[in-house]
Amino acid sequence: MSLVFYNTLSREKEPFVPLDAAHIRLYVCGPTVYDYVHIGNARPVVAFDVLYRLLKRRYPRVTYVRNITDIDDKIMTRAAEGGETIEALTGRMGKAYQDDMGRLGALPPDAEPRATEYVGQMVALIERLIARGHAYEAQGHVLFSVPSMSDYGQLSRKPRDELIAGARVEVAPYKKDSADFVLWKPSAETQAGWPSPWGRGRPGWHIECSAMSAAHLGETFDIHAGGLDLIFPHHENEIAQSRSAFGHAIMAKYWMHNGFLNISGEKMSKSLGNFLTLHEMLDQYPGEAIRLLLMSAHYRQPLDFTPDGLARAKSTLDSWYGLLRGKDVAAAPTVPKSVEDALSDDLNTPLAISALHQLTDPAELRAGANAIGLLQQDAEAWFRWTPAGASGPSDAEIEAAIAARQAARKAKDFKESDRIRDDMKARGVILEDGPKGTTWKRG
Repeated sequence: MSLVFYNTLSREKEPFVPLDAAHIRLYVCGPTVYDYVHIGNARPVVAFDVLYRLLKRRYPRVTYVRNITDIDDKIMTRAAEGGETIEALTGRMGKAYQDDMGRLGALPPDAEPRATEYVGQMVALIERLIARGHAYEAQGHVLFSVPSMSDYGQLSRKPRDELIAGARVEVAPYKKDSADFVLWKPSAETQAGWPSPWGRGRPGWHIECSAMSAAHLGETFDIHAGGLDLIFPHHENEIAQSRSAFGHAIMAKYWMHNGFLNISGEKMSKSLGNFLTLHEMLDQYPGEAIRLLLMSAHYRQPLDFTPDGLARAKSTLDSWYGLLRGKDVAAAPTVPKSVEDALSDDLNTPLAISALHQLTDPAELRAGANAIGLLQQDAEAWFRWTPAGASGPSDAEIEAAIAARQAARKAKDFKESDRIRDDMKARGVILEDGPKGTTWKRG
């Protein structure tokens, strides 16, 4: 089945026709690393990791770029509050982000540029915009001139008054138009800053991604993806900058956006006390269970993240790993057609998961699950996972209990055998008898 994706730019599902079938290029907006990311930040990573895996199965070369924003006023504020350098904060949080995404089973991107490494390219891009009449300097700032682009707003399709109201841009007397947005702004001596033709300062958020995507993927590329909240102003302004600087009709051919994530029916908010960091969640639940829940709704639809949903996801994985347990099962050489067809239709992961439930052959199940980043570990390792800080028995204690129970059964002391089994259950360990002996899992 050919690939079909929903393109936010056209508001339609379209067949995927790459710019160059020999080399697919994908850019996904990454995090601003001033703290541990929240669980909502994990959704685009998982959704577009599925996309990356799909593209890699279909094309000989795929370059996936996911940036890290390490220039931002929130970063400066948090570093000052914590009494550490910006470099130390962003280094620590950037590493935590990478580790946490790995624990979710996400493949690392082919390139993960940090904004601080591309300030020179940002300055050059701003100079180009000024030279082409799309930007201007004013009181140490450089701003993009929105009226200079006749079709600005194609991605978000908002009327001009909504564009201005939703842009969250500073109202300033030096702006020629209220919709104009910052490309460069001055930095005080106590703030992070870099030299530029307009004085010491720092780039605006939007120019960062335009510069980094161009550096790694070229002036135009196939797919740009991210959260629904990035459509405006971030992605709209990226398009304006890149098209105006390079003179092309497109920046990316396809724009893909994942929907919002709610917590038990409510918008995630610190004020509601339901703000969940992925780092904390990964200490309490297996990464694959979180991943499965994140894929349980179509990536473009809202997702309700609940404890019951996590429990169901873990139970599903228990059953799948149970089919693999005790078997030396390699994945089948090809993904089952039912799974591949579901993913080929705009990454329909709920349908792919439904297809997995119909598979009974362990090799096919592993191949289908691998296509969406599941069943990536040994079955025994899965069943022996335990939450951080859990006080249950150690693996050695469990194995000793199993040996003692086997001895009791051999001596026909079934009362003692049942006592050991019940004691393990009370301590969170389920003993299961089978034709090949006793296995166990943490409940």
